[in-house]
Amino acid sequence: MAIPSRVQAAGNSGLATESICGNGTTGLVATGTTISDALQLSAVYNTITTSSSSTGVILPPTEMGAMIGIRNDSGQTITVYPKSGSTINAAATSLTIATAKTVIMFAISATTWASVQGA
Repeated sequence: MAIPSRVQAAGNSGLATESICGNGTTGLVATGTTISDALQLSAVYNTITTSSSSTGVILPPTEMGAMIGIRNDSGQTITVYPKSGSTINAAATSLTIATAKTVIMFAISATTWASVQGA
């Protein structure tokens, strides 16, 4: 696992370090109640801090080997949607994350995200 401080200490630029290690965003607000109006995620590590009942987020495009982490600190259960044409855990068109829970998603093919839920 690449550690950002070590990657930069090896002489890499901030942009190269972000490409290698990923980026993070906190303070996100889950929006919408369907895949058409949910919040589009763009960072690798995401912390949702605000949501209303039944709101959600959309995963980035599925690309074999991609990874994304989502922490739900919003006080509400949120829904995670894959892009159109992709699935979660080989069949589902969405996944829910309870409050105070974290999910790591791995793209195991060009159309499938696999999830690991934790505390």
